[in-house]
Amino acid sequence: MADSSQDFEEGGKFEEFKEFKEIVTKAFEIYDEERLPDGVQFYVNPKSKEAIERFKEELIHFIPRFHVEINYRYGEMVLELRRAKEEKERRWINIILLIATIFSTTFVGASFTPDFNILEGVKFSLAIIFVLGSHEMGHFLAARTWGMKTTLPYFIPFPTIVGTLGAVIKHKGPIPNRNALFDVGVSGPIVGVVASILITAIGLTIPYQPAEGGSYIELGTPPLFDFISSLIKPSGYFIHPIAFAGWVGMLVTFFNLIPVGQLDGGHVMRAMIGEKADYVSKFIPLLLIFGGWIYSFMTKQDSILIFWGIIALIFSLQRHPQPLNDKISIDRKRMVIGIFTFIIAILCFNPLPIRSLG
Repeated sequence: MADSSQDFEEGGKFEEFKEFKEIVTKAFEIYDEERLPDGVQFYVNPKSKEAIERFKEELIHFIPRFHVEINYRYGEMVLELRRAKEEKERRWINIILLIATIFSTTFVGASFTPDFNILEGVKFSLAIIFVLGSHEMGHFLAARTWGMKTTLPYFIPFPTIVGTLGAVIKHKGPIPNRNALFDVGVSGPIVGVVASILITAIGLTIPYQPAEGGSYIELGTPPLFDFISSLIKPSGYFIHPIAFAGWVGMLVTFFNLIPVGQLDGGHVMRAMIGEKADYVSKFIPLLLIFGGWIYSFMTKQDSILIFWGIIALIFSLQRHPQPLNDKISIDRKRMVIGIFTFIIAILCFNPLPIRSLG
């Protein structure tokens, strides 16, 4: 039998190997072990279900330094411990996409002005990137706090009415527990909506008048936007593009908080109620589609709810990944924050966000 500890010692990971083997022996009886080129695997028999759950909890200390898997081979349970490969982030991709998004959103922002004012376009660009970037950085910082591997935001330039499809971050590796899942899921919407409130408030203080004869968008504003507007009392019928960036942030917040699949709301709901969230994930798309149909029937106007319901249905087809420790529920404080977050989602909702083009 090859000495598995020797390979770890040569790689400078001997202490980690001993620590890992100690927690394995608490939950399993080891009857064989085998050295791997980049780690070690144990052939084991579990001592009890409770011991296995404790083992999963202790695995958190090995993430992201090691990659741990529990597999079954020909009826045998096998634990694998492999060194995590250090992947260099290609941050030049993030930078190029950010620059491209600055150009695309600046172009859109300038097109809102009578004389295609580039300076005003830059202001809109900074506002929309701040709102969308804040959302993703909330996820990023929460994930890093839990020791989870996450990339920096990737902005997506695209010729939409705001010049972008938003931003995303890429998560690598398992989720330690439901607390980590909750924190990562809820942080983006909360940070994002704070940024949206700030940008909306700034934008509503700036007078704005579009070009005569030009096109404009009539917006349906959510309750949160209306509340900010009631405090600031802006003059005029039109809002500045910076305030429009805040409106977009609220729209994005509501959509992301739909409790379906791997949307932010799906993460939060999964952390709050566990596997029961799968039933919610299947029900919500149908509720959105039916609610949109009822709204359209009663008002004779198309509702974005039907479109969102179809998108949510696609998201619901993918089952949410299980955290390593899925038995321990989140605490009461997180539960209250979760409920408050879904209330925020409702306050960011309008059934007809774009009413007409003038």
